[in-house]
Parts: sequence; C-alpha cells; structure tokens
Amino acid sequence: MDKVHPKVEEAVDTLNMKDGPTRRRLLKGTGLVSATAAASALLAACSSSSGASPTTSSSSAAASTIGDFPKTPPWQFWFVNHVFANPFFVPTQYGFADAAALLGLPKPKWGGSASTSSVSQMVSYLDTAVSAGADGIATTVINSTGFTGPVMKAMNAGIPVVTYNADGTVNSKGVPDIGTNRLCYVGQALYISGQQLGERIKSLVTSPGEIVIFIATPGTGNIQPRYDGAASILTPLGYKISEIATGAATNAELPAEKAYLLGHKSVKGAFAVDAGSTEFLAQALSGSGMSGKIPAGGFDLTPTTLSAIKAGSIEFTIDQQPYLQGFLPVLYLYMYKLSGGLVAPPDTDTGLTFVTKTTVDPYLASPSRYEGSTTAEKLLTRSGPIVNPPATTST
Repeated sequence: MDKVHPKVEEAVDTLNMKDGPTRRRLLKGTGLVSATAAASALLAACSSSSGASPTTSSSSAAASTIGDFPKTPPWQFWFVNHVFANPFFVPTQYGFADAAALLGLPKPKWGGSASTSSVSQMVSYLDTAVSAGADGIATTVINSTGFTGPVMKAMNAGIPVVTYNADGTVNSKGVPDIGTNRLCYVGQALYISGQQLGERIKSLVTSPGEIVIFIATPGTGNIQPRYDGAASILTPLGYKISEIATGAATNAELPAEKAYLLGHKSVKGAFAVDAGSTEFLAQALSGSGMSGKIPAGGFDLTPTTLSAIKAGSIEFTIDQQPYLQGFLPVLYLYMYKLSGGLVAPPDTDTGLTFVTKTTVDPYLASPSRYEGSTTAEKLLTRSGPIVNPPATTST
C-alpha cells in the first residue's frame, strides 16, 4: 500500500474531493515532485479553476456539509408552549430557529396555548405533533399530571421528548414532581430561583412586614415554584406574603397590580415571579403613587423591565436565559436522533443572574436576539474582565 503524505491528504480532504481516479492519483503523488508541491498544486488548481481563494473553497465545502456531521433527513421538531404569544418567549423562538439553521434543519413548529396556559390546548397541539410524525418534541410542563399520558404516547411512538422552561411542579421541600417520562429538562431551577428571590427581598426589606408577590397564574409549574421558594425564605422570618394573581393575558396584569397597590398602601415591597407581572411593576407603582417608596423587582429581560431598572423604578430582575431554552433543546434532539439514542441529553440548568442598575447598561446598549430585543443577527463583543454572576441556581 502506498504511503500518503499527511500534507497531501490534508489538502485533498480540505477540498472535500470524492473518491475517484483524480483523488487516488493525487494521494499517490503521481507526477508531482514532493508532497508539499502536491498539496500546493492541488489547492492552486482548484482556486484558479473556480476563481475563488482556498479559504472560500474550504468555507463553501464546510457550509455544504454542516460541519463534520453526516447528512441527515430534514428532521422536523415541534415546540409546545403554554403562552406562545407572550413576549418572554420571543428569544426562545430565535434560539430554536438559530439552532435549526446551524444544523441545516427546518425551523421548528411552534404552538400550544396562545396566552391562557391551557393544558388542554397544549396537549391538543402535542397530540397533533405525534400524529404528524414529529421527529422530536420540546414542551413546557406546567403541572405534574396533565402531560404524563401525552408524553408517554409520544415516547412510545419513538418520538424523543424534552421539556424546557417548566418541568412540572415541586413539593414543599423543593423536590421536583416531574410526572412525565421526558428525556431531560432545559431551564431554570425554579424553586431555587425563588429562594434567591427571597434572599434578595430580605436584603431590601430589612424588617418583616407585608410583601406582595404578583404571579400570572398561581399553581402552574412554570412560576408557582418561584413563589414557594421565596416564601420558604421569608415566612419563617415573620414576613407576611400576599400572593396576588395578575392573569396570563398581558393586558390584565397592569390593572390587577395597580388595583392591589391602591388598596394596600402599607406594603413594604412589590415583587413578581413572571415576565409579564414584572414588566408592569414600574407602571403600577407610579399609577398608585408608590414609585420610589418601596423596593420592587422580579424576573426576565423584557425591554420595559430593563428600562425601568435603568430609571431606578425597580431594583432588579432575574435572567433565566430564554434563548438557551429554545437553542439547547434543538441541539439535544438532534444529537439524540443522530446517535440513535446513544447520546442521551442531560438536564440543563440555564442559570440565574441578577440584573441591577449597575449591570443593566450592556443589555440596553447591545440589543440582541438573545434577549429578544431585535431580530438582527450580529456578533456582540465585550471588553474587560469576566466575572461570575452574583447568584446562580447551580448547586
């Protein structure tokens, strides 16, 4: 067997040449003085014949093969959501679209319940995905029992299912009560994030008193664990916590918050455990004459919330990386399919970062798809030292 010089082999492979007489002749070095000359001649010949530089040729080959992965069918993934029209999930949609584009897959389908966290609507959409022969499903699980049968049906049909953003509920000790046979969960550790919220509230309201925590839909697995986590920190210390529902529809949240604050001027702090309820806190405080008089804060990075932090109207918000909650499930489903199930996806905590007035500027100065503040695909750069976030749900 003829020995192939590494430089020649590298040049041939770089150009992604298929097997044939030309490839075999070049690998043997026939008619060429040296291996280096063979490699140089090969690259130069390709460049001159195509009118492109070696870099361009290499890039084109790489783009056509999607990295080193083998060519796969156009797997169609489906995402099921409890409030798919809510602005919180805009970066999630960018995340799964970007991941699909990276892998050469069609954009995942998106649906479920538009704004009411209806389990029946979500299950109907999930069942539609199964009937359509989905190649993989990502779903939020907003209670412990409603998705057990539907997820099992999908898995029994050979359709991999992962959860994101919400994975059921947790018990009084913060232990997840999953109730579904999913492969993995991608999202924040919700109960622990609630405990971090409680610790931050304790630092802002130093003497026990009445605290209001607004919540869109009490009892649902995506946000109730946060309230429960906060209560586990504050209640033993003597704080009185009022859990006030604002509703899943965004147009109902501001009136609900304002009405409560107008009738409860003695509260020592106003907080929220979901994006919509947090987004309207500053307006509710202003409308009730309490702006600047009590601390406030909540969750997620909607533009309104970030602007309120910059203005000093609320003290903080908590980031849970919604972009990753769309991006990672696509990668995990892809690898599961690609490996025939040998690469099992891991549970992934997308973390917790407090954004305050001292750290909000980069978010406002750099609109991005990662926070859902722009559709533009662009490279963001940063300077200065990298420090760990002030809080994390990692254990």
